Amino acid sequence: MKGVARSIATALLLTVSALPVMAADLDTIAREAILVDAETNMVLFAKNADERMPTSSMSKVATAYMLFERVKEGRLSLDDTLPVSERAWKVQGSKMFVELGNNIKVEDLVRGMVIQSGNDACVVLAEGMSGTEEAFAAAMTKRMRELGLTNTNLTNASGMPDPNHYSTARDLSILARHLIRDFPDHYHYYSELDFTYHGIKQGNRNPLLYRNMGVDGIKTGHTEAAGYGLIASGERDGRRLILVVNGLPNMQARADESARILEWGWREFDNVTLFKAGETVDSLPVWLGVTPTVPLVIQDQVKITMTHDQKQKMKVSVKADAPVPAPVKKGTRLATLTIAAPGMDTLELPLLAGTDIEQLGLFGRMGAALSHFIGGGSAEPAAPAAAPAP
Repeated sequence: MKGVARSIATALLLTVSALPVMAADLDTIAREAILVDAETNMVLFAKNADERMPTSSMSKVATAYMLFERVKEGRLSLDDTLPVSERAWKVQGSKMFVELGNNIKVEDLVRGMVIQSGNDACVVLAEGMSGTEEAFAAAMTKRMRELGLTNTNLTNASGMPDPNHYSTARDLSILARHLIRDFPDHYHYYSELDFTYHGIKQGNRNPLLYRNMGVDGIKTGHTEAAGYGLIASGERDGRRLILVVNGLPNMQARADESARILEWGWREFDNVTLFKAGETVDSLPVWLGVTPTVPLVIQDQVKITMTHDQKQKMKVSVKADAPVPAPVKKGTRLATLTIAAPGMDTLELPLLAGTDIEQLGLFGRMGAALSHFIGGGSAEPAAPAAAPAP
């Protein structure tokens, strides 16, 4: 059987796998950084993204994830109250100013942690969920690794300085994506601009919330060792980006660099869907089948984040041995969809038979053989023309 290759000059993006795009025309003064398209999981820009770094208050996103998961499972309610221990009351750094011995509503603690970046709120939540902050941190580290944060170790609930408390920009971007996707009903806390507790009003520390640029989260961080950091996310024209920066020299640089990188990501890249899940991509001839061709379908949505230049230069081809001998069983892999573009790893995806095709009966096969003999043609039917790109 002959090998058949068809070229489909088109643009495309894949939700099945992330294709890294290293941007040569962007740099940042951040020590660590990563920019990810939230839908496709494609990395648009990265700098020292896998270097271990202090997370400061950005690790409060992990504490929030643990809490929201318990609420979703029904193990805790936002209307429940949790007691304030002396340890929580005495914790240093940013605070929501909990009162010793008081019982505080969980939802107030959420806002105190998310909006006010309260270290005391984190300790109250950790002790309420696991008894001690140490036990909570161990459980949190375990859960984070289950989510794919393979280079993360957390020793406390707030991000207080500890040489054994670390993560990476890539890991924090994975966590942010999980937070947004797994808890859409709770994500709104990250866009609230202020919260008042115990008579003290504090504003959200995320500077991008005040710039009217589509950002709706997530969390700032700062310690002397970490520098100034931010996990940011926002949506524009249906595209959500996730950014992590760390190691910036001051608050102004944190705000300006974060805004600049996000604007670049929205401006320079597009998301384009080539095929929907289950859509027919092409067809192949069938030898001695009750129907002459079999449709080739893609199992998962094919969608890709690309630059405008990549969109013009991307090439997609279907490679297969044809014709396919009958019988053909639906779901059998018959071909490979290959996607290539400058600056991207070549991607290969299976194309499956879209339907069952039975073999011709004895007389049908004899007739086909006789027709071939009389016509003197090839032992194989001609391959059909490539299906037009949708």
